[in-house]
Amino acid sequence: MSKLYIVPTPIGNLKDMTFRAIEVLKDVDLILAEDTRTSGKLLKHYEIGIPMQSHHMHNEHKTVDSLIQKLKAGTTIALISDAGTPAISDPGFLLTRACIEHNIEVDCLPGATAFVPALVNSGFPNDKFIFEGFLPVKKGRQTRLKLLAEETRTIIFYESPHKLIKTLTQFCEYFGEDRPVSVSRELTKLYEETIRGTAKEVLEHYTNKPPKGEIVICVGGKFK
Repeated sequence: MSKLYIVPTPIGNLKDMTFRAIEVLKDVDLILAEDTRTSGKLLKHYEIGIPMQSHHMHNEHKTVDSLIQKLKAGTTIALISDAGTPAISDPGFLLTRACIEHNIEVDCLPGATAFVPALVNSGFPNDKFIFEGFLPVKKGRQTRLKLLAEETRTIIFYESPHKLIKTLTQFCEYFGEDRPVSVSRELTKLYEETIRGTAKEVLEHYTNKPPKGEIVICVGGKFK
């Protein structure tokens, strides 16, 4: 029977690929990749020669129906993202939902997700937390920050390096300069680092040392 596999890929270090993930990718009929050039390097490294098809945020609405038809016809498909687990701030939700609606089996493999090591590295309470992903760029951003200012659980954000200063500045404004913040950058890679401190201290650090690479921000919850 056809099946959709959701397959996590390394967030940096290629050694974080699981044996099962490699096995699945070698066995399916088609691999859906966010960027075929990026994924091509990973597949080449593990000697996986399965055909790829582009599946990203700009075309996923248009391709879902055709992919469902392929699955119904017996094609076994694996969905991967550029890094991490698909559907976590990446394409994957629409296709997964469509498969469920059409009674097509979905199997999500466990694997790399950037926010988990960042949360653990932060030292903040992790028995309860909320994942926000990327904040709205413009519309609704201030409203969201005002709401999150009252959140008592640890909050996790994804951010791009060129927006980090703006985001940390807004954290100082909406959450307070003394709110504890932990910024993890380039996780699993050669220049991995985690900078911890108050919102003001972390802002000063990255103002003096402009960041590069993928970023996960953890913010301590508001004290009761």
